[in-house]
Formats: sequence, structure tokens, C-alpha cells
Amino acid sequence: VDCHLLFCLEKILPDWFHYSRALSGAEAVNALRPFYFAVHPDFFGQHPKEREVNENSLKRLSVYLENLQKPGFKSLKPTQLTFYIREKIDQNSSDGQELVSTSGFRAVKFTLHTRDLLSTVLYILNSCSLPVDHIQSSNTNVHSQPLKEATGMPDRPIKWHKSYYSFTGFKDPDEDLEHASKVETTLMSWLGSNGKSAVKKLKNSLPLRNELDRLKDELSDLLQLSDIRWQRGWGVAHRCSQLHSLGRLAQQNLEPLQNAKGCTIVFTDRSGMSALGHVMLGTMDVHHHWTRLFERLPSYFDLQRRLVALEDQISSLLGGIQVVYIEELQPALTLDEYYSLLDTFCNQLLKSRVPFHPQSLSGLQMILNSDRYTPSLHELGHFNIPALSDPANLQYFMRTKAQEARENMKRKEKLKVIENELIQASTKKFSLEKLYKEPSISSTQMVDCCKRLLEQSLPYLHGMHLCISHFYSVMQDGDLCIPWNWKGEVVK
Repeated sequence: VDCHLLFCLEKILPDWFHYSRALSGAEAVNALRPFYFAVHPDFFGQHPKEREVNENSLKRLSVYLENLQKPGFKSLKPTQLTFYIREKIDQNSSDGQELVSTSGFRAVKFTLHTRDLLSTVLYILNSCSLPVDHIQSSNTNVHSQPLKEATGMPDRPIKWHKSYYSFTGFKDPDEDLEHASKVETTLMSWLGSNGKSAVKKLKNSLPLRNELDRLKDELSDLLQLSDIRWQRGWGVAHRCSQLHSLGRLAQQNLEPLQNAKGCTIVFTDRSGMSALGHVMLGTMDVHHHWTRLFERLPSYFDLQRRLVALEDQISSLLGGIQVVYIEELQPALTLDEYYSLLDTFCNQLLKSRVPFHPQSLSGLQMILNSDRYTPSLHELGHFNIPALSDPANLQYFMRTKAQEARENMKRKEKLKVIENELIQASTKKFSLEKLYKEPSISSTQMVDCCKRLLEQSLPYLHGMHLCISHFYSVMQDGDLCIPWNWKGEVVK
């Protein structure tokens, strides 16, 4: 058996290693283009949940790929990722676990336990049922063997004998996965393994963080802005670059930018004005697109005034309920899109003439949705109302749920106070530089997380930026992400 194993290694490994070394970091990114196109968060603007899942998974994938390229790395812990795939693909994935999303997307889950760029790229593409032919065609000068043969990825996966791993010193992926399933990551163990890496990244990012604060203050003062924000989790270097770009535009042509006085500027995926009235600067747009937007701001302000009047009219037709737009819970809409949605709903109400008792719903809130079919009451107390609701059914639903909505809103207000107190207490106890949460983390989850944190002694957190999320990760600028439902040490 040993002789046969040596013969197999002699025949397979040289070719395999020759091929795997040929894939550089840039080539890996290029090879993953079909995957990036399929999961890119920009295409999920109307679906905030799927968008955030993909953003978080892309961050973790980026860290995994970065670590693979580090010289001298030995092995990586298995990393489970979930992605929503936007296009419909009939072929079933053999490696990933597919689920059907109610939003019309495929949810694909897979665990990375690869040890080189090539096998990682192939595993991702195969898990998502995406083509891999372009990888072979782009590397024909390196290897002439068929792709699956060359990479050890035949029609059925190879199950190596344990002696193969003993002989080569490679990590057995099945053993890693089995160990990972048995040994659940605890907060203390993860911080112990990743604390030093996070401190180093944070220290390296401090000059850029200071530069970011300086640029933000200078531009806010120059343009008399209320705030400057970012819709997505870009790194500090990217944010500085975007502010430098806006600063250069202000030097070249300041007059149009002065129309933004008193506004909040948000760097995002497209230019325009948001449903909340923020000036959106698309990061892929060039300066003349931004200039044209700033020149058009007076017309946007006029539309904003008409939108407020429309909200007031809907409120008066629905018993005094307040129409609100909650950024964290609704699709990312432009001002034009939101106005059109409100206008459609208002016309429905005017045609039906269903009477609501004046001020019967005063003090309550509602948000309007285009992708819902039935009204509902959110746990936070606001009504989720479809734009094409039947007014008669809507009247009955809102009247019967009004008291429950008021009770939910009272609980929300109390919970928010408790959440803020716990955030302050946690920040102080652990001497955190910053404690924040992902938009998808509810106040209930944040309260539970902070209460449990306060029971711990966590010296690793001193001076750190801590984000409460759904996964463990060290971000590129040193922010620590931990899941809200982290596991503590098991007391035996």
C-alpha cells in the first residue's frame, strides 16, 4: 500500500502544485468574477436582508483569501459562508447546501477548508453552480491537463487515505471539519487567537483613521453639512479616498456643492437623493455626475417638500397615523421612488373614501412597502403596509391592532433606553474605543449580548473597536466582529 501511495503522489502532486502555484491573487479575483457578479450587494438594493448577508460573507471571504496568500501560512480554520445568488440556476450544487429564499433568491451555504487559491476558487464556483471553464482557458499556457484532473477535482471527490496526510504533512480537511463541528468556538478562545492580529491591524489603521476624521471635519465645515456617512462597510482607506475625491471637486467647482448646505452626504452605490433626503454620491460615478447632482439639488428639495405634504395627506386619511421611512428595515429607495410609492398609496385611499375616525391612530407609525401583500404589525410597534392594500381591509386590520401597536411602541422605547445604558456600561467596563452593531442586530439581541458581556472579564477588548454581528471576524482595519449570541466557556 505504501509503494502504491508513493507512486500516486509522484504522479499527481508535481502537476497539481505546478498548476496551483500559477494562480496569483489578481488571477483569483478575476476567476471569481462570475461569483462576484452573482452575489454583489449592489444588486440587492430592494432586499436589505440579502444584501447584508452577502456583504458580511464577502468580508469574511476576503479575509480568508488574504490569509491564503500570506507567506508561510500552515492551515486555516474551516469557514462557513452563506450567499444569496440573484440569478436562477437550474443545476443543483453538489458541494453547497441550497435553500429557496422567500425573496426569490437562492441561499447557498458552504464551508471553506481549502489550502490554496486555485482549489478555493473552484470550490466556491462549484458550490454556487457557476461555470469554471474560464479558469482552464485562462491558464492553458501553464497546464494542458483537463481542469478537474489537474486540480484533484474529478466528477466524484477524492477520499485520500490517512497515510497520505501523514506522509505529506498536509491537514486532513475532513478531520478539520469534524473537529470544528465538535469544538464550538467560544468568545474567550476566539479573542485569545485573534486579539493580537486585531491590535496590529488597528494600530496600523490609526493614521488613516485620524486622516479620515480630519477630512470629514474639513469638508463638513467647508460645505456646512449636517453629516457625512457611508451606506456600506468600506474600509478606512476607501473612505479617505472618497473624501479626497469630494475635496478635489470642491476645489475645482465649489459653487454647486454649496447647494448641499445643511444636508447629510452619503457615499453609496448610486447618485441621487435618498428617501430620507440625504444626498447620495455614487462611488463609481465621475466628478461631472456629482456636479450635475449638486446642481439639481434645488429641484430635489422641491420634491422633498411635496413628499412631506403627501405624507401629511395620507396621515389625515388614516386617522392621524405617522408615515415614516425606517432605513434599517426598508429597501434603499431614492426620493423619486419613495414619492411614487406614496403617491400610488394615496390615490388608492382617495378612490376608496373609506372613513377613519380623526386622530384614532394618532401616535402610531406605519411604513409603506412595495414588496408585501398583506399588512402586518412589527414587534417594534409600527405597521407594515403594502402600497396596494385594500383600504377596507386595511381599516379593519389597523383598528383591531391599534392597542397592541401602542403597547409594542412603549416596549420599544423602554428597550432602547436599556440598550443605550448597556452600550455605555460595556464601553466603559472594557475601555472600548467604540462599540456598535450591524443594522440587522435588533435591540433585543444587543441587550442580551451586552448583559452577558458585562458578566465577563475580557482584557483583550481594551482600546478596541467592537462590532456586534452574526459572525466572528477581524476586519481589515482591526475592528473585532463577534456574534450577538456568542458562546461562553463550558463549565465542567
